[in-house]
Amino acid sequence: MADERGRHGRFFSNPELPAHRLYEALRAFFLERKTVPEIARQLGYAPGTLYVHCSRFRKGELAPFFREAGKPGPKSQPKKDRARELIFELRKKNYSVYDLHRVLREQGRPLSVRAIWEILRESGFSRLPRRLDEERPEYARPQAAAVADRREFSLAPARWRTELGGLFLFVPLLVKLDVDRLARMARLPGTKMIPATQYLLSMLALKLVGRERISHVMDVAHDRGAGLFAGLNAIPKTTALTTYSYQVRREQVEELLAGLLQTARAQKLVSRRSLNLDFHAIPHFGQESVLERHYVPRRSHAEKGIVTFLAQDGESRALCYSNARILKRDQGDEVIRFAEFWKRRFHRYPEELVFDSKLTTIANLSRLNSMRIHFLTLRTKHPGVVRQLMALPEASWTRCELRVPHRKYRFPKVLDEKIRLKGYDGPVRQIAAKNLGRDLPTLLITNNMTESASGLLTRYAQRMLIENAIADGVHFFHLDALCCGVHIEVDFSVALTVIANVLYRWMGRGLRGFEMAQSKQIYRRFINTWADVRITSDAVEVIMPRRSHNPLLLEARYDKLRIPVPWWHGRTLRFSFR
Repeated sequence: MADERGRHGRFFSNPELPAHRLYEALRAFFLERKTVPEIARQLGYAPGTLYVHCSRFRKGELAPFFREAGKPGPKSQPKKDRARELIFELRKKNYSVYDLHRVLREQGRPLSVRAIWEILRESGFSRLPRRLDEERPEYARPQAAAVADRREFSLAPARWRTELGGLFLFVPLLVKLDVDRLARMARLPGTKMIPATQYLLSMLALKLVGRERISHVMDVAHDRGAGLFAGLNAIPKTTALTTYSYQVRREQVEELLAGLLQTARAQKLVSRRSLNLDFHAIPHFGQESVLERHYVPRRSHAEKGIVTFLAQDGESRALCYSNARILKRDQGDEVIRFAEFWKRRFHRYPEELVFDSKLTTIANLSRLNSMRIHFLTLRTKHPGVVRQLMALPEASWTRCELRVPHRKYRFPKVLDEKIRLKGYDGPVRQIAAKNLGRDLPTLLITNNMTESASGLLTRYAQRMLIENAIADGVHFFHLDALCCGVHIEVDFSVALTVIANVLYRWMGRGLRGFEMAQSKQIYRRFINTWADVRITSDAVEVIMPRRSHNPLLLEARYDKLRIPVPWWHGRTLRFSFR
């Protein structure tokens, strides 16, 4: 330890650098009170030279021995320094940080908004107060679209082009649907400027052309075709549509769906025979949310959101009912509420409901049986039940054929028996099926005692169609983009998705080869196109451009249609094709 101290001590007693040697000499003279000759001998100075250094130190003429250690990195900001004077000059003319950001970018010396604000804050500038339009600098701004007002709607003779030409193909269907009656029947709110029918048509237009959110109405705000479709001089803007969607109550949504179902049944788009049921969780992406957590299959975990109940016709694949006003504690009873809704509207319960095993409880299956409603669902595969089935001899199983062409597993083996379930009043039929491509047998339970096992298995396999419809709703109608923390707004938006889905199914049914096509396919082939609109004294003519799928529209006799449109003051709509 002593040797180490001696070795390091020589660094101070025998300094090598000139500045260090001078520091040790002055320290010994002023602090340790040593004499000049003693210090001169020790550090190798001439006594006269040392006297001169001591004199200069007293006068402060010597350079500092130590420097302060600065922070690493650049010590200046050249980009800020070059723009500083211009920023000060323009700020005195009431330029905001965004105005300054734009000017600097145009002059080829861009700075971020944050950097500009740092310069202003360091120099003592405060935030600007709200400015009048005349106080703002002159530059190009977005052009304000016309205010939507039914009283300004005009059908004066004119000719113009719209980017939403295909949207008018839905007008004949909406006339048959009688949207005026739907709006009156549901008692939807409206104003003198924008009546209820025009609000409904405006929001439907966004759904039919696949706009993701209500705010995206600004993309078509200047398109005269959007306003004409809704019977307005211009389509309502974001604030009007958003505010309106919060005013529609659940009772009004049910009346709207009931009116839709009446027309859909009259057009044989919805039958009373068999319906597919399912839940869909719409996730909410807000920072703060008081919503409940629901399992989202697409993400394989539970997260906050709004659960939606959907019903689909088993034959036409059209959605026919929705409810987004459901809490987790009420999910199991929603199937009963749906059956009661159906009876109130059509005076009879639906004949058959097909759904997943987690949609309701065993007690509610017993209630459905007491209502004389056939149900078809899966049973949870408890390990004990599976072991009993797998232990049965092969002779206990019967081979059957599924009436599904091109299916890989068409010849399963089934065990058809009656069992009793805890909480269910009476026996229930269980169909266990194996050789369906899964390791464990599928357990199907139903109260339909007469239908063949093959027919029931085939029918349950078709339940996947509602999942395809939900996927179509997510991908094309942007069902998951309705992410909002208020059930009221989401409920009305999902109901609009149901109406749009019915309209697409209705249109597809009249186009050869597109009877079962997804909405996005019909949109791409027929709806996503421009058109010329010519308004005359007696008609509104939509002139469609040449497209490869126009022959299908001609085969559907769109060119022969002559339909008076009520919300166009009875003016006739007709189509012509180049």
